[in-house]
This record gives sequence, C-alpha cells and structure tokens, in this order.
Amino acid sequence: GVAGVVKPQSACFERYGSAGYAVLERVVAHAKRLGFVVILDAKRGDIGSSAEHYAAGARSMGADWITVSPYMGPSTIEPFMDAGLGVFALCRTSNPDSDRLQTLDTGGVIMAERTADMIAEMGAAHTGGSGLSVLGAVVGATKSAEDGARLRARMPDQILLVPGVGAQGGTAAEVVPLVRPGQHSPGTAGVVVNASRSVLYPKRAPGQSWQGAVRQAADQFAGSLRILGA
Repeated sequence: GVAGVVKPQSACFERYGSAGYAVLERVVAHAKRLGFVVILDAKRGDIGSSAEHYAAGARSMGADWITVSPYMGPSTIEPFMDAGLGVFALCRTSNPDSDRLQTLDTGGVIMAERTADMIAEMGAAHTGGSGLSVLGAVVGATKSAEDGARLRARMPDQILLVPGVGAQGGTAAEVVPLVRPGQHSPGTAGVVVNASRSVLYPKRAPGQSWQGAVRQAADQFAGSLRILGA
C-alpha cells in the first residue's frame, strides 16, 4: 500500500552463488504475488546470444523490467525488449565519477545526451497506449536540474528510473525536471524514483520492529514525492 515497485539488486544475491540466486528467484516470485512491478537491477551489457541468455533468465524469473548498460550499442538492449521485458538503459547515473565519461563533449553534445538520443530513437518503435516506451533510462537525481531537463527533452516518452534520492543526497525537488511536462498521474508522469539505503536501513524507535521502521521510512519517502503532483 506504500510502494508499487521493488528493485532487487542482483549482485547482492549473486555473490552467494546458486544459493543466492535461488533466494533472488523467491524474492521476485513473492513480490509478484503481492502485486509489485519488479525491476531486476542487473545492469547487463553484452551483445548477441549472451544478451539473449540474460534476457531469457530475467524473463523466466518473473522480472518485469531490467537495467542494462548501453555502452556496446543497440544490440545490448534489443534482446531484452524482444523477450518482453521493459528496459532501463543507463544514461546519466548518480555516482559522482560517472562525469568522467558521461559528460564528455562529443561535438557540442555530451555523451549522456548522445545516449539519450539513441534510447529515444530505439524506444519510439516500442511505445504503448499510455504514450510511454518500454525502453526507459536511468537518470540520477544527484545531477544538475539543467542536465535533467535537457535529457527529459531528448527522451519525452521514456520512463526514467531515478536513483540518488535519499542516502546519496538527492531530493524530491531535483526530480521535478524529470517529470514529463504536463503529466502528473503515476501512470503518465514517466518517473520511477528509487530509494534503497534510506528505506532499507532506517533508524528505529525504541521497541519498533525493523519491518515497522522500513514501512514508516517508505511511507515518508512516498510522501516526500507528492511535490511531483503524482
């Protein structure tokens, strides 16, 4: 009743080998039974048959969306869409050292903007009745509002997965430029705002269960996003 989407980080499970992967499958299955949309945060980034295998694995697990690295081009993305998954391609990520590559000037246009153009072009052929594409992008809230506004203008029909709010220092106000202009409903605003550590590891009041503390933190986080009008 508080969140509509969960995003398990595959690496946190994969480090434990087959036992960890089995737990990841259980987490995804349980989330699906509860009605959540599941984004598998796996950041895959290979091409051809390798990408097809990754896509088949995510699909059979029950994930709805997956994160991918587009560095090797469209062939790293297409197999996931062909498998029926929604895709969030890394574009302008929240980690500070992402600037080293993502802000490189490529003839008056930074690399992140070139990536955004590729995502928008590819996604145009995969747009549903809502007007949103099944190919979205990861755009962090820790970057400048100007960055966000430029990327949104280049990707008008993409859902943006927005990390960086909370423990990384981003605020809900910094998400505003990422919302699709004139759209404010959860189904059309085009943003999925992610919180991890700030919700998973909150301070607990005396006698409060950890489950209660997580729920309270999630509820407060959701409340902070009302500035978006969604």
